[in-house]
Amino acid sequence: MNSRTRQLTAILFTSLAAILPGCGKVEEVPAAKPGPAARNNSADSGSSTSAPSASGDKTPATPTATTAKLKIAVVPKGTTHDFWRSVHAGALKAQNELGNVEVTFRGPEREDDRQQQVDLVQNLISAGYSAIVLAPLDDKALVAPVKQAAAVNIPVVIFDSGLQGEAGKDFVSYVATDNYKGGQLAGQKMIELVGGKGRVLMLRYAEGSASTALREQGFIDALKTAPGIELIDPKRYAGATRATAQETSENILTSTSDFAGIYCPNESSTFGMLLAIRGKGLAGKVKFVGFDASQGLLDAMRNNEIDALVVQNPIRMGYLAVMTAANHIKGEKVETNIDTGVALITNATMDSPENKDLLDPDLKKYLGEK
Repeated sequence: MNSRTRQLTAILFTSLAAILPGCGKVEEVPAAKPGPAARNNSADSGSSTSAPSASGDKTPATPTATTAKLKIAVVPKGTTHDFWRSVHAGALKAQNELGNVEVTFRGPEREDDRQQQVDLVQNLISAGYSAIVLAPLDDKALVAPVKQAAAVNIPVVIFDSGLQGEAGKDFVSYVATDNYKGGQLAGQKMIELVGGKGRVLMLRYAEGSASTALREQGFIDALKTAPGIELIDPKRYAGATRATAQETSENILTSTSDFAGIYCPNESSTFGMLLAIRGKGLAGKVKFVGFDASQGLLDAMRNNEIDALVVQNPIRMGYLAVMTAANHIKGEKVETNIDTGVALITNATMDSPENKDLLDPDLKKYLGEK
């Protein structure tokens, strides 16, 4: 083929390409259609995260069960007592271990504000959290909000204090101290302290509080095994704060005398009673068994103003409650009732290694405090 022929051939092919534009064009493979978007569990975000495509366009990301961040709300009874700081620390410990969980810790300031806790749970439901971990202020008042959560497939783990209903059916699990056993331990120690005879005064905590009601009943039942002991139960309630507990205690002590021992079923009632007996000059003169620990109560036990404290493990409680919620979301089988442990501590045992860690844990490393 001479040069003239080659030129004519090139012109011919160029003309055909112009006439038949489909020839020589590479067919593009359509991009796969994204699957249905996973539920966005963020209470703060109104849109899903976007990632750039190969062509530079932004397409909605589709979170999967293994990559989506779970948002778990932990709702305590209150936020002022040291006990709840420890629960918070345990919840954050679980968050750090799980990696794909973000914990929100939010509760009423006072432990007697039922309506605030009800409203808070309803707000968390509306915000679309992955799960709610709840310590009910009232075993009846929080039933309806928990049912509302179940209706929109938000699992609820109950912790610390019970709720009317059945674990594994009405809510996922119940994670708590064996409160009845704690009350029994207190009663058995009181029998020992007073030598099995005398009058013993009990200050109750709050109506509707399932956990402390069990501690009170456990104590009462334990004392029944000692015929020489007379229980003084004026059916008076300490209320949610140390101040209300102190006021109630002072009123009881004004109208009641000749008793050998005192029992209180939680931290605030124990501290309020401690202040009251100090004011009456009775500290160290009557046997005193309390429940829960704080620095002030530990100092009083060192000074022999308190003979024994029944203590829980709130860090373990917060940790196991969050872990249970996360494992349930992942489809794993979880226990419907989880006992987080209870122990009785005295002046003689408070400095043992296991009890020292229980009474004075390093919360700062979990709470990010300096």
